[in-house]
This record gives sequence, C-alpha cells and structure tokens, in this order.
Amino acid sequence: MREIRCERITETVGRLCIEANYYLGDDVLKILRQAREAEVSPVGREVLDQLLENADVAREEEMPLCQDTGLTVVFMEVGQDAHVVGGDLYEAIQEGVRRGYEEGYLRKSVVDKPYSARINTRDNTPAVIHTQIVPGDRLKITVVPKGGGSENMSALAMLKPADGRQGVVDFVVETVRKAGANPCPPTIVGVGVGGTVEKTMWLAKHSLLREVGQPSPDPEVAELERKILERVNQLGIGPQGLGGSTTSLAVHVETHPCHIASLPVAVNIQCHSARHKEAVL
Repeated sequence: MREIRCERITETVGRLCIEANYYLGDDVLKILRQAREAEVSPVGREVLDQLLENADVAREEEMPLCQDTGLTVVFMEVGQDAHVVGGDLYEAIQEGVRRGYEEGYLRKSVVDKPYSARINTRDNTPAVIHTQIVPGDRLKITVVPKGGGSENMSALAMLKPADGRQGVVDFVVETVRKAGANPCPPTIVGVGVGGTVEKTMWLAKHSLLREVGQPSPDPEVAELERKILERVNQLGIGPQGLGGSTTSLAVHVETHPCHIASLPVAVNIQCHSARHKEAVL
C-alpha cells in the first residue's frame, strides 16, 4: 500500500489548473499548424494564424489562452493499492482548484443556484470530478477547464438500434451544423456511443483527453471517426465560423456495449483551445 498525501494532491491540481489555461498542448499546436497549411479559405488561414499567435502570447506572457477559463473538470484514475492520507480526497481537489484559480488570476465562472439566483461561488468550485479505480498504486489526475461556449453545444440522442452507423454519423454532423460558430471552431468533436445516458455522455467528454487526431485503436471506430470528420468539414463553417474547410480538427469516438433496445449517442464539443494537463502521483 502506497500513501499519497492530500496536500500533494492539492498542490498538483492547483498547478495543473494554471498550466492547462496558459499552455496549449503540443498535439493541438501541431494539428492547428497542419490545418493552417491545408485550409482553402484565405480568411480561414488568417484566423488559424491568429489562434497560433494567441497560443504563443499566452505561453510567453503566462496568461490565459481565453478569457473563459472554464468550469474545472477533473478525471482521476485511482490505483486500488494507493492510500490517500491527510484529509479528504475530493476536498483536496477542490482546494487545489481554489488555489489555482486564485494564484493564476483565472476567471471564476461557477455559479450556485443555477436556475434562480446564479450566485458566483468566487473560487471556481465545485469542480466536476470523475473517478475510476484502476490497478496499481498511482494516482493520475487530469484537469480539464471546459468553456461554456463549447459545453453548451453538447447533445444527446437515444437512437433506435435500426438507425445504426448512419444514424450516428447523421446525428453528430447535424449537432455540429447547429452549433455553427458558437463553440469557437475549429473544434475537436467528442462522441460517445453506447452504454446508458450517463455513460455515453462520459464517453464523449473522456474522448477529448486523447492526443488530438490520434485515431481509435479499433479499426471500425477509427473509420467512423474519419467519416464523421469528412462530413463535418464539408459543412463549410470553417475557423471561427467565417467559412472554410476546417470546421473540426478531429473527431474522437469512444464506445461501450449497450442494451439491445438502445443506441445512445452523445456529442461533447471542444473549442480550439483544447486545454487539459495531467500528472501522475
């Protein structure tokens, strides 16, 4: 049994909140550059140049990539042989978010009483925490600041099994079409297929943690990703909705077995600032 102290978890989460908001991942920068070279629209190329410049400025000046520094989503993989000591695991994470958003001068965007008073909690807590128990004695923490513009474009459909593959493709493409410029394209489109309502929504968001553009290891799923991306980029929405051939940078699909009477499909769209950072304790 290996011990991990809560204070170390808090310090790590605080640091990841800042790093995720300041430093765009190398995988995202690489695919943005590739998109810039392939983009057919002069306006689209100019927008992509500005996004790359914005990432450079954020990194050099150590400031947020976007004024919307997101609601903090935390994915945890907890080794079954790890023992968290010195406090409450979830509270350690919440304290890390408080510290990170204060020390990093990050906008606090969380409101309590969501359908009435909408009172700002003033420290960007509570974070949304997803936990998996896995083999081993390590704790993997991934911090995902999720902006409102892209999150608002999420969608869920309970398709009929007879709708099949084509039904999945059509639903995802229509979701992106209706989203238009709202999620700040070019986007990464996370898709969950199967499971139950809550499982398929989790799959869609979890898929966004994959290296951008890395295909699924399952050949059938990888082909589905390729087909959806092709259809999405034929929509012509383009960078920032100003037209072009780059509406999305990638489509990531995760699947799970489902009930014989069901075909749940979820879409979680990520803006071009695909922010997430991880650490293993």
